[in-house]
Amino acid sequence: MADDLAAAVSAIAAEAGRLALGRYGTDVEKWEKSPNNFVCEVDLAVDELLRNRLSTLLPDAGWLSEETADDLARLSCRRVWVVDPIDGTRDYLRQRPGWAVSVALVEDGQPVIGVLDAPVRGEHWLAVKGQGATRDGAAIAVSDRTDLTGARVPADDLAKVDRHLVTVDKPNSIALRMAMVAAGDADLLATFRWGADWDIAAAVLIAREAGATVTDALGKKIRFNTPRGESFGLLAATPGIHAAAADHLRPRAVEALGKPIR
Repeated sequence: MADDLAAAVSAIAAEAGRLALGRYGTDVEKWEKSPNNFVCEVDLAVDELLRNRLSTLLPDAGWLSEETADDLARLSCRRVWVVDPIDGTRDYLRQRPGWAVSVALVEDGQPVIGVLDAPVRGEHWLAVKGQGATRDGAAIAVSDRTDLTGARVPADDLAKVDRHLVTVDKPNSIALRMAMVAAGDADLLATFRWGADWDIAAAVLIAREAGATVTDALGKKIRFNTPRGESFGLLAATPGIHAAAADHLRPRAVEALGKPIR
């Protein structure tokens, strides 16, 4: 049953990816939900498709999506769909490949199925709890790095204190950056701000199932489907460097947590 459900979710995410790809590079209507936070008509169309298809699969599951008004009735649901119709809308609008459809099924506060569909990159990622993770059907695993120095980070640039690290390509989608760690194309990803469940739920499972250690910015376990639907930051890394990375980054995480939330 779990395999059948995962296959169905995978197919629905791929269908959503095709819908988004069909409008990619065209003149789509867009607007700002908040300063520098863009959404476009395709986000809403993909959201509608996903909600219709996924709700048919599991009518009793709750719903949490970036493009749907939050209904706290989800808190009484054991299972919840956590969706970002287009993670990386900025890249989508700029006609860059770093965006993906992100779909997760969360059960008892943790993701049990995670799918990313990145059609411009020709990548489809799938993970099922306890069954590993794949990219385009091939099993993936994190790198075997054990030395923080030289660790690859998806970033445009690095602070002076991080110059012992190495930058690699940075897609706008945080989910795809986490998937890079999962596939061994990067070694470390860290953020120091409050982030929504829909940005990371699917990718957290993909990274975990590929062998990564994934925590919040302070090294604590991430729990999903909370009233706020957010966690403080993210630290995803190959197990051999996660502890060292947490030690290196903790002062900045603590400082960021102490700042007022805007």
